[in-house]
Amino acid sequence: MSDEAFSLRPIGRVHSPWTQGTGTPVQPPSALGITGTVDIFPEFIPGLADLAGFERIWLLFWCHRAKAAAMRVLPYRDTQMRGLFATRAPARPNPIGMSAVRLLGIDGGIITVGELDLLDGTPLIDVKPYVADYDAYPQARRGWLEDATVTDGPMRADHRFER
Repeated sequence: MSDEAFSLRPIGRVHSPWTQGTGTPVQPPSALGITGTVDIFPEFIPGLADLAGFERIWLLFWCHRAKAAAMRVLPYRDTQMRGLFATRAPARPNPIGMSAVRLLGIDGGIITVGELDLLDGTPLIDVKPYVADYDAYPQARRGWLEDATVTDGPMRADHRFER
């Protein structure tokens, strides 16, 4: 196996009401009622065919405003330091994020989404349909999130991962 570097290129850009990390919802369930759009670049618009029938979509994106990676982080929902790869913290070696947003509509190359937890201007690297048969495992173990130190309820980001 090779350790070669490779490149990604954005397929679009996210437009949301969130202009800074602090105060942004942490994960879609904390963003109820928040809508935004995703502008897909023209050469990728044909790839949106047949997507409209899905209730949710995965947005894979580049965390363009995240701090440099740290292998131990204090997650938003905990009071203890955790290994980076056991969290969804954006400060990663390859700052790729994912969000399962509600698909509200598609008009040409504009996707309207709900429960949007991404910063305005976020580069989009992929869109995939959310398929409950494949993507939901409600009985799966939750790791450290089952710990009593975890805070409950909707979460908003603070400054800890933003550069």
